[in-house]
Amino acid sequence: MDSKPRTPAPQKISTDLPARVHRGILIVLQAIMAVELILVFYEQQWINAFLVMAIMAVTLSPALLGRRFRVHIPAEFQLLAVVFIFAALFLGEIHSYYVRFWWWDIALHTSSGLLMGILGFLLVYVLNESERVDVHMRAHFVALFAFLFAVTVGTLWEIFEFGMDQIVGTNMQKPMLGDLSGLTDTMWDMIVNALGALTISVLGWWYMKRDERSFIEAWIRKFIERNPRLFRH
Repeated sequence: MDSKPRTPAPQKISTDLPARVHRGILIVLQAIMAVELILVFYEQQWINAFLVMAIMAVTLSPALLGRRFRVHIPAEFQLLAVVFIFAALFLGEIHSYYVRFWWWDIALHTSSGLLMGILGFLLVYVLNESERVDVHMRAHFVALFAFLFAVTVGTLWEIFEFGMDQIVGTNMQKPMLGDLSGLTDTMWDMIVNALGALTISVLGWWYMKRDERSFIEAWIRKFIERNPRLFRH
């Protein structure tokens, strides 16, 4: 008798596609920063050279930490994190996109709210599935946790920016015209971060209530399936 049709091949292709895209974009971004590093070394801009090397290390950290601690991080989330770091630090700080484009800071803080909201959902799923912690939360509590987690991280970042400006003398808060204290910039950062977190929390709650699969759940399920040692059977 003929065996059943084999279907794993298409699934493997679709599963590997995000990883290939992530690797390709990571290589391109690393190449761009490597060229920038050569230029700043040639121009003896030592502070920028240190910053570029630090950014290159940070963009590689998700993959390196995943290998070091034997934790598989979904390629989709790694890709978003790497692009966000590149846009925020390399383009924003090194190439002054925060000054050149008034909306750059707002867009990035909104994106950070979305990313941290997704990470908040992931943490709840990890706790729900972990054999070490007996936690089972309903949909609205999961969404609330994800929202509060993202807002908390955004608030801690604003505290970090304030501390760097006061202690080191940087200009991370980038006060707007007529606002020497930087309060307006800080408040807008926190507002758009909260809006991004609220958006992802509402979407996650909506999909959970309707018992439908979303991209958030797909990423989380992929994380659980590829890290079985972290969860109960």
